[in-house]
Amino acid sequence: MAYASSDKSGLAAVFHPGLFWLTLATLAAIGFFWEGIEALLVAWQLPEYSHGPLIPVLSALLFLRQLKEFPPNYGAVHDRQPGLWLLGLSIVFALLGKLSKIDDIVAYALILWVAAILLISFGWRTGRHFWPPVVHLVYMLPLPGVLYYKLSTWLQMVSSELGVWLLQIIDVPVYLSGNIIDLGVLKLHVAEACSGLRYLFPILSFSYIFAVIYRGPMWHKAVLLLAAAPITVVMNSARIAVGGWIANEWGVEHLEGFTHFFEGWVVFIICIFMLFALAWVMLRFNPDRPSLPDALDLDTSGLGTQAARLTLVQASRPMIAAAMLMVAAAAVWQARPAVTSVDVPRDPFAIFPSTLGDWRSSERISLEQSVEVVLGADDYHSVTLSSPTADAPVGLFMAWYDDQSNGGTHSPEVCLPGAGWEIAWLERVDIAPELGLTEPFNLNRAVVQQGQTRMIGYYWFEQQGRHIAWDFAAKFWLFWNGITTGRTDGALVRLLTPINSDETEQEAEARLKSVFLEMQGVLPRFIPE
Repeated sequence: MAYASSDKSGLAAVFHPGLFWLTLATLAAIGFFWEGIEALLVAWQLPEYSHGPLIPVLSALLFLRQLKEFPPNYGAVHDRQPGLWLLGLSIVFALLGKLSKIDDIVAYALILWVAAILLISFGWRTGRHFWPPVVHLVYMLPLPGVLYYKLSTWLQMVSSELGVWLLQIIDVPVYLSGNIIDLGVLKLHVAEACSGLRYLFPILSFSYIFAVIYRGPMWHKAVLLLAAAPITVVMNSARIAVGGWIANEWGVEHLEGFTHFFEGWVVFIICIFMLFALAWVMLRFNPDRPSLPDALDLDTSGLGTQAARLTLVQASRPMIAAAMLMVAAAAVWQARPAVTSVDVPRDPFAIFPSTLGDWRSSERISLEQSVEVVLGADDYHSVTLSSPTADAPVGLFMAWYDDQSNGGTHSPEVCLPGAGWEIAWLERVDIAPELGLTEPFNLNRAVVQQGQTRMIGYYWFEQQGRHIAWDFAAKFWLFWNGITTGRTDGALVRLLTPINSDETEQEAEARLKSVFLEMQGVLPRFIPE
């Protein structure tokens, strides 16, 4: 990093022009990336991301600690250009998030900006060594909604299976159905809070810092970093098993106190202890065999001195350009014409036809309030359709979202296991050739089971005339539509029917096809293209 000469006096020594331009660039960046900062502040209120405010502080400490390895450079620095390129990339990335109204993307772009400022300040040759504190900032970000729910569902399933296995070892009679642990006298739902995510994210952050300050072989660092996830899952499974044992022995009323006690710092501290124990075990196999305290670089002296080096920042042309670029980006965005949300005309589901060909619908089924909150839909429709010529009914569920940019639709792949169903078979198909449709129609065909009960279903995502089977593809088109048309609306449609004991899957699926075809003429009124 190049600094102003140390023998300067007068106004330059008092006002530190380099620090002025750095401050200006930072303030302008706060204004430009504000949507992303707001998204972080909202996410940090959730239990899974409540550790978020500590991440920038810890990253700053990691940076100051690492800065001690690089003495001040009062000479010229000629390799700042990569920082300006990265700064431009961060602005473009943030603009895509702003235009698509997906604030999380703006938050992700903020990390690119931090890396860019370091490269502009120190130059490529020195600044590239500060990647550990920059990468650590990733742990403050909320996961994309689709990835979060898929990861949560997978962790729930793993925790449930391990928890049930541990209960069986101690001879507690138990049966697992989806994410529901059946103890006979009661059933325990392994909810999202029991997935382990609220422990996993802070433990991952701690293990990252632990690996950075650990002075041992690189493979030791890798093991410490990767061990955080399995340690958290195993610990969470043990907590579920102990909870099931308590509920089986003394009743579910004793379970609430245990759950609250072990939901907080207790699990976190035990996981930390296990990481330390893992490091100690690996050191036992090290020929040099340093003690664990000696293997950890815990020296925090001189951090204040390193922080004071900010006053030595040089007012280089790239730093001035970075500040002016951020001011211009923030000013242009604020001065843009006001963009009104796109009002999509549609009929409410309340007037959805009660008759579809030979199919007659039941009264609308209301969801439980807790389910409605998780669903987050602006309008939904849940009915059971029956026909005098059909051997079983067909369940129809539709959910409409005016704006999917802050959450959006939840895939049945996530919801069904939480209700005790297991997905026995799932495929993504274009059903148009089977039904003689002229336009492609992609959907998911799934068979789910619960005990001896089996059902077959269709479900798909509607994105402005696109019929999408893959939830990640739905998110991509949400992003694309937000940029190109300004629309972020969409819907989920699901059809489900039982597979009777005396019929084949193909015979049961014929009912789905019948309802599916009857719906095509009326669906655009309620889910506009």
